[in-house]
Amino acid sequence: MNTQGQAANAPLVDMQELSVTFTGGRAPVRAVSGVSLQVQRGETVALIGESGSGKSVTLRTMLMLHDKRRTQLGGRLRVASRDVLAMKDSELFAYRGKVASMIFQEPLLALDPVYTVGAQIVESMRRHEKISAADAHARALQLFERVRIPSPERRLAAYPHEMSGGMRQRAMIALALACNPQLLLADEPTTALDATVQIQVLILLRELQQELGLSIVFVTHDIGAALEVADRIAVMYAGRIVEEGTARELIHAPRHPYTLALLRSRAHGAMAKGQRLLTIAGSPPDLSKLPPGCAFAERCRWAEDACRSQQPPAVELAPGHRVRCLRTEATGHDEPAQAEAAHEPHAAPEAPAHP
Repeated sequence: MNTQGQAANAPLVDMQELSVTFTGGRAPVRAVSGVSLQVQRGETVALIGESGSGKSVTLRTMLMLHDKRRTQLGGRLRVASRDVLAMKDSELFAYRGKVASMIFQEPLLALDPVYTVGAQIVESMRRHEKISAADAHARALQLFERVRIPSPERRLAAYPHEMSGGMRQRAMIALALACNPQLLLADEPTTALDATVQIQVLILLRELQQELGLSIVFVTHDIGAALEVADRIAVMYAGRIVEEGTARELIHAPRHPYTLALLRSRAHGAMAKGQRLLTIAGSPPDLSKLPPGCAFAERCRWAEDACRSQQPPAVELAPGHRVRCLRTEATGHDEPAQAEAAHEPHAAPEAPAHP
């Protein structure tokens, strides 16, 4: 049996029924509930959803960044054939940065303010590899050039607060790439940037992924950003993946009401002048008091009694396109007229017939 061939063909990330529960408050908070996700080598997968849907918690669990004393983990998580949930501290030290690395949402908070950016990149390299300070500095300079930071030699000697937001984010990307990781975790890397710089960073990430063959898990609440960089998209709601498919499938044929709601509530170039954005009524549920059925039922105009009492299973509609919805075949979610009616507060959507 060719085990090396099997390892090469195996997904880089293999997550099965992952659960994350925080126990430090008044009541346990189930932030992630039974998430299964695979990321192939060289693939970009986006996790999208509203704040509190479990995206960042899922991402941070891939690096085991939670307080172990106040976190209960369940399920399975393997990255590059390593059992991440079973790693000891010494194993995590070697794993972080070398196998998987993260681009944090706010680099000004993630970077150490008392050291120059160059010193932090050099230190990261020397902690993971046997390399001289001079060689590490030369590689840091190459990284700054690769992420297109102007005057890279001068910027290496700069402190984080001396850089603009866009430049700090590029420096954060360079730091994440310092030890040549296989998996890049990007936690809303464009949220704090203006629109022009956002586009530049998204294009840079896409080019780096293609150039270096990276696997990327990209967390965002901006579905437009996900469509810009992702091969596949997983939509999260209340700690679960409610729909997963290729970017093309989710933009052209969304099958979960929540996916459709996200698409309909975003601004886009085809909107007529004066047209109002459609909104999703209600709020996400309390993760410490999740309902027994579909967590989106109270906000869904197609919900029935069964939706409030039964947890919908994941149904595969086509290879790789999965959805958790009891009425997947009945709703006609891809009908524009029904889609708009589903979000109008006073509109009564036509009830689709059961098959």
